[in-house]
Amino acid sequence: MPGKGKKYYRIGEVSELVGVEPHVLRYWEGEFRQIHTHRISKRRLYRIEDIDLIRRIKTLLYNEGFTIAGARRQITEEQKTKDAGDRTNELLKEIRHELIAIREIIGPNNE
Repeated sequence: MPGKGKKYYRIGEVSELVGVEPHVLRYWEGEFRQIHTHRISKRRLYRIEDIDLIRRIKTLLYNEGFTIAGARRQITEEQKTKDAGDRTNELLKEIRHELIAIREIIGPNNE
């Protein structure tokens, strides 16, 4: 796993961590809009989230036999599912807070 506390990783570091050549990372960056690199002084910098996504892309392409287009669709679907789950969790938290507020308004005598 990447170093603790480190926020950004250079392309060479990511290449070693993930096990693909830097030119492959540059290619994938063009093919998968979900990879958001940051550029400082003409250097590509990757966050932990980007590295996790790159690992997922590598698994889909190299281990599961997806094409680039198929992997792109799979990543998009996985993100939609994750986003829906995140929205559901947020909604459940809001409902819980509202129920707690209602219970406090009603008071302990009406339990």
